[in-house]
Amino acid sequence: MSVGAPRVLASSGQKPITEILHPLSAAEDQLSGTVSVGGDKSTQEAGLTNGTPVETSSPASTSSLFNRLQLDDDLEADVRDPYAETTETRDLFVTVDDPKKHVSTMETYITYRVSTKTSRVEFDLPDYCLRRRYQDFDWLRIKLEDSQPTHLIPPLPEKFVMKGVVDRFSEEFVETRMKALDKFLKRVSDHPVLSFNPHLNTFLTAKDLNKRQGLALLTKVGESVKHAAGGYKLRARPAEFCAMGEYLDTFNQKLGTIDRIAQRILKEQSEYLTELREYGTVYSSWVGSEEELRRPLEGVSGSVTSCCGALEDLGEGMSQDFLPVLREYVLYVESMKNVLRKRDQSQAEYEGRLEAAIIRKQEDRTPMPVEVEKCQDKVECFNADLKADWERWQSNKRQDFKQLLTGMADKNVNHYEKCQAAWESLITLLQDKQTEDKTSESN
Repeated sequence: MSVGAPRVLASSGQKPITEILHPLSAAEDQLSGTVSVGGDKSTQEAGLTNGTPVETSSPASTSSLFNRLQLDDDLEADVRDPYAETTETRDLFVTVDDPKKHVSTMETYITYRVSTKTSRVEFDLPDYCLRRRYQDFDWLRIKLEDSQPTHLIPPLPEKFVMKGVVDRFSEEFVETRMKALDKFLKRVSDHPVLSFNPHLNTFLTAKDLNKRQGLALLTKVGESVKHAAGGYKLRARPAEFCAMGEYLDTFNQKLGTIDRIAQRILKEQSEYLTELREYGTVYSSWVGSEEELRRPLEGVSGSVTSCCGALEDLGEGMSQDFLPVLREYVLYVESMKNVLRKRDQSQAEYEGRLEAAIIRKQEDRTPMPVEVEKCQDKVECFNADLKADWERWQSNKRQDFKQLLTGMADKNVNHYEKCQAAWESLITLLQDKQTEDKTSESN
């Protein structure tokens, strides 16, 4: 086989490279150059998927960011995941729920119920129900990363650190983690390649996971490639992968900015809620010394209390629904960058081996080694799988942020409607009291 001849690989069932319409392909003419295997950042101007330049020197406003994320309904059909399965065609369903706390003399930990329903022949039974703890999910992700190096593995929630939460056994922390683990497992089970991984089958069906043996034999994907690549630099990373890297940097910066602002808003809301509760208490305690003003004062106190409840619900929605999604996509960016680095290492290995083989061929006319062709195959697999996963990730991201922003808007509308209703009820009460006073005076 000729090394220079173009080939098309099946690559885990995805489309050939030449047939994949990439969301960043419009920027190919603007992005090129030499990059190091370590993934040095380009100095060119960053842009999002629609080719719009993004100013990275100062944080953009929240509304500006989401406009640039192309969340318009008209674009939904254009970026629909070509590999997504409908509910009618899916044959593997998993759910993570029912967290339980376990206390022993050695440790305290939380387990989650993992329920599976499937019609696949790879499973011996149609239904499974097991309990798993966080380290079991971590084992699964490591095994997927090791056995599927060319694919994007969904991120897990961080093990110990979660902003705004101190006690990892608190109900809020456990609930947030359970949702994140459920999303992780659903993303894996919906993936056309990862869902058939034997380690996922083991995770869903085995009563006991032999994690010790798995971790002992684990060799991080990319380490061997890194050593083989040595000090080589990529002659020219494909423009679309350069665009991917720049998009991830820009996207990550915007997520970080929104996260920091949202954290400050939550803190200020918490401080305001404390003051508002004290404010309402003043009116309720006033009633004892002003019998004639009892109903108006009680009305003000009740309105303030209703506003406190509405504000508390709004804060809980942001901390439990909004911020976890932002954090998940920050971790997703790191996972995607990791796959890009592996792709670069694979390309560097191929270019290094090819260069050495060409030199040897010129010296003694030896045939092209098989290892070179295998390296070329690996690069092509990386390219095709990464493109397919990128399209899937973009589609999921767009849907997740549409749902996130819609939910945020609904919660804010609900908050202000509750506050409005509380104060309108006070106006009605005061008007009725005024009418009663006039009636009593006339009599």
